[in-house]
Amino acid sequence: MIIVYDVKTKKNPKILKLLRKYCFHVQESVFEGELTVKQLNDFKLETKNIGLDNEDSIIIYSVASRKNIKKESIYKPEKEYIILG
Repeated sequence: MIIVYDVKTKKNPKILKLLRKYCFHVQESVFEGELTVKQLNDFKLETKNIGLDNEDSIIIYSVASRKNIKKESIYKPEKEYIILG
């Protein structure tokens, strides 16, 4: 999954902490990781405690299979991560 967010400045530390609990911080407001259905549901429930409103945004991109996605980083070498499921 790829998760991107855009929230008000005062909520930023809370959403950053929450996302780091579930995913790897890729850059600025972009995170990626492999979440189970339960983890994704837990994440969604926990966002409600942050007090997000209509001016805030969290977008989740789900990928059906690793075989159907290609990831390429240019200009900046990418860190290697081992994702445990």
